[in-house]
Amino acid sequence: MSRLAATFARLKTEGRTGIIAYLTVGYPDVETTSSLVSALEVAGADVIELGVPFSDPLADGVTIQRASYHALQEGVTLQKCLETCSRLRDMGASVPLVLMGYYNPFLNMGLDRFGVEAAKAEVDGVIVPDLPPEEAAAMRQACVPRGVDLIFMLAPTSTDERIAWVCQMATGFVYCVSLTGVTGARRELPTGLPDFVTRVRRCTSLPLAVGFGISTRAHVETVGKYADGVVVGSALVDLVGRTPKEILPSKVKEFIRDLRGAQRRH
Repeated sequence: MSRLAATFARLKTEGRTGIIAYLTVGYPDVETTSSLVSALEVAGADVIELGVPFSDPLADGVTIQRASYHALQEGVTLQKCLETCSRLRDMGASVPLVLMGYYNPFLNMGLDRFGVEAAKAEVDGVIVPDLPPEEAAAMRQACVPRGVDLIFMLAPTSTDERIAWVCQMATGFVYCVSLTGVTGARRELPTGLPDFVTRVRRCTSLPLAVGFGISTRAHVETVGKYADGVVVGSALVDLVGRTPKEILPSKVKEFIRDLRGAQRRH
């Protein structure tokens, strides 16, 4: 059983909503990213999503755009992200690690080479927001047979036909985007979100995680009534950006522990 499958099975047994915590690799620097992953794992984050910096992060709002730009200035590449994952495993990290990045860096590295390197670094999955299922066969072949899940995104505007297609292609879990827009913390969740997740649920037995706009314990409590996990990105990246390095690990732990206080139903 993969780390992702084992994690979601454990969460189901515990009746708890999974916390998928997002960091941009290299924000504020690679060394700090590694220490924050350790802090997140200690605090109880269930999955760590590591953002691969890219010059045109079209699905991301200003918070993650800023972090990505900063990381690029730090010289962070896809190769450095893979090296970071490998280093984290050497440090004893056992939490699932999922890379989130846009297609160009993977294509530039070479899909087959990426699949080999990702497996070697013990990466558990990859999310490519700008890779449509129609063009994903080569990426899937490079990753899935090597034990690297290919996780697809679905939007509230997705048709039933597209939901079925994506659910057939996806492994690991399905990422349900909560809104039609870019990443960024929001005060309120969209009213149609439960119905959207229910539509996806009809098409797959994979775990469903909701992301974009999740930023508070109340959001986790709400989404946990109908989804298996939540992705918390911009709120965490914003915390990283405004907190002095010396107290960052403790602040990150405090943030995740508060979110984990939200328990769920089934």
